[in-house]
Amino acid sequence: MPSPSRRAFLTGVAASLVTLPARAETPAGPRVLEARAGTAKIAATGETDILGFDGVTPGPLLRFRQGDELAVRLVNKLDLPASVHWHGMRGDNAMDGVAPLTQPAVAPGDSFDYRRKLPDHGLFCYRPSVYGKTPELMGRGLKGLMLVDEPAPLSADADLLLVLDDWRLDAQGKISGAFDDDAEARGAGRTGPLLAVNGKAAPATHDFAPGARVRLRLANLANARIMILTFDGVKPFVIAIDSQPCDAFEPVRRSIPVAPGARFELMFDMPETEGAKARVILRGPDGADSDLLIATAKGARTEKRPPIAAAPQNPSLPPEIKLANARKVDLVIAPRKEQSGAGWTINGAVTKGYEGAPLFRVPAGTPVTLGFVNKSQNPLAMHVHGQCMRLLHDLDDGWEPYWRNGVIVPAGKTKHVAFIPDSPGKWAIHDDILEHEAAGLASWFQAD
Repeated sequence: MPSPSRRAFLTGVAASLVTLPARAETPAGPRVLEARAGTAKIAATGETDILGFDGVTPGPLLRFRQGDELAVRLVNKLDLPASVHWHGMRGDNAMDGVAPLTQPAVAPGDSFDYRRKLPDHGLFCYRPSVYGKTPELMGRGLKGLMLVDEPAPLSADADLLLVLDDWRLDAQGKISGAFDDDAEARGAGRTGPLLAVNGKAAPATHDFAPGARVRLRLANLANARIMILTFDGVKPFVIAIDSQPCDAFEPVRRSIPVAPGARFELMFDMPETEGAKARVILRGPDGADSDLLIATAKGARTEKRPPIAAAPQNPSLPPEIKLANARKVDLVIAPRKEQSGAGWTINGAVTKGYEGAPLFRVPAGTPVTLGFVNKSQNPLAMHVHGQCMRLLHDLDDGWEPYWRNGVIVPAGKTKHVAFIPDSPGKWAIHDDILEHEAAGLASWFQAD
């Protein structure tokens, strides 16, 4: 069992955090993280049998300081193979946790030690990445968040962490439906009607002082649902996307698109009127919207704060990418033409997942531009492991003023990204809609 000091720096996300506790000193040895079965009270209808890190979903919040070394021992107590992929982290390919690309899957009863430096501050996911098995592992609850604190914390009255998810449960609260449905693998992926926040049925509710400044950190850990979130009653400012700080900006129509695996950090000031509400709303088709968060202004009014500002940039990211010198690669993505069975093609060839030759190889440090050409009838959420990317403008040579780990590619559209692979290794490229990845929308490139 973990020592008390280890428990101090690992706090359960499922407790619906408001003010994040102070992070204790990192323990000397590896923290044991068990993948095992458990139960959760997600819906009112009954207990749900889940798979979770340490038997809970979401798993424990792993919290570190920038510059620390992560030392985690995964112990697999499941009947399925497992791994831990540190979603959004750069560098150290051997510790990326993609089976079978960067390591063998951890067999039931076995363990694997992960050790890696933490050069970037920000919000990250940790989750399994076992080709063909990831949808079931994550769909049953095996997922969690990791927070790497910036050197000097931003000033806020409250720090709120939201893990967004969806579940498909039967009348007794049990997980229903298969995780290898061909139609879902060719279509929009597996989604569930029950929306959850921090492992409980939505909406989450909180009270904050009128005028209080709230730092909101949120992550979409659903298998396939692309979430369009709108803020009502407050003016939000985005301060970080996919672990990387950006200049604070108010999103268009106070809405953000959050693909599976994406993380956003925002700041907002609560309404100053007692009883006024701030809401985070999931926009649904045909106006079928759902509240994910309802925050109520309650109590003594707080003093006004200075304008919202973001955390400092992580220092090792390049100030510019020289696109003229880039290796240019287009990936034309389409479902297989056969009407039966799942499967995807990249540039006309049926993919073999993480087997076979790389899509391309480049010397480390060479700029790369990728074009994702979506020939399917569903949006994709294309993710490149180990990289921070700039989303290029559709009509000129500019790029958006923030970094991304992945990009949403609408049906029938093309999106381009640019990045500089500064760490050697075999880096996965896949759709973060997990049913797509498991059905073959996955490949890799080699940085030498």
